[in-house]
Amino acid sequence: MKLEPRLAVTVAFLYSLGYPIGALGVEAMAPGPLLVGRFVLSGLALAVIAVVTGARRPRGVQLRDAVVVGLLTQAVQFIGCYEAMRLGVSPVLVALVIAMNPLATAVLAAALLGERISRRRAVALVLAVVAVVVAFAGRVADVGIDAAVLAPVVALVGLSLGGVLQQRRLAGVDAVPVSAIGVTASVPFAVLFSLFGPVEVYDARQAVLSLLAMVVFSSVLGMTLYLQAVRRAGAAQVSMLFAVIPSGAALLTWALMGTRPDLGVVVGLAIGAVACVLGRERGRSDAAGGDAAVPTAVGTRV
Repeated sequence: MKLEPRLAVTVAFLYSLGYPIGALGVEAMAPGPLLVGRFVLSGLALAVIAVVTGARRPRGVQLRDAVVVGLLTQAVQFIGCYEAMRLGVSPVLVALVIAMNPLATAVLAAALLGERISRRRAVALVLAVVAVVVAFAGRVADVGIDAAVLAPVVALVGLSLGGVLQQRRLAGVDAVPVSAIGVTASVPFAVLFSLFGPVEVYDARQAVLSLLAMVVFSSVLGMTLYLQAVRRAGAAQVSMLFAVIPSGAALLTWALMGTRPDLGVVVGLAIGAVACVLGRERGRSDAAGGDAAVPTAVGTRV
């Protein structure tokens, strides 16, 4: 089945919206307490959705695996993303790095699962690296390679590694309870992260509104519609949205925060979009409307 245009646009919009909302949140509150609030509220919301929908909860070994996957895709990803934005990296650049998730996942799947990387995807990986380098060139020229540059890369590795482990150990398990478990397990790590950074609220009203927007638009609506899109069209087709999400994040960041991307970022966005399109490979399951040829981790909305 093909991905319906209306659903595709909605999912891409919600994904893109997560980045400026996250930046507004970090602008109003230190990332540590912001993440604690997000994880607690999102965990409760996802748990309610899991109960209402009757989703099967993982047990035993799968419960352990769900915790590990959740820590990678939630704690590592969001701590890296929010710390990068706190240190001055624009949400557009963070979105561009995270959009390389399908390609980074393919590399890790090849290394850990022995999956083959085709020539087409190898070219896409090279383009992805070029896109990130070009987009970050201005910042690196100004301040060099610092923690702010490395933080979103760490976030990407956590997200992609979590996707590979999910593919290997949690195939067929309902995604909503897995996400609820992962978010809940990430709360102590967010608390620990808070202890090593500032614990301040700079604008209480903006912080509360941003936090609620994260939970509603990203954790609840984003998760629900994303899973609906995957069920209807297969995750490989849905992963194509990564090609447009960074550009959507750029436009929304400009609209909500007045931050216009510079030329290097625009060029990086264009190259990254080509890399995402080129890196998408049609597999048997995708042709049948089933699971992805490109593994996609749950919980990638910032």
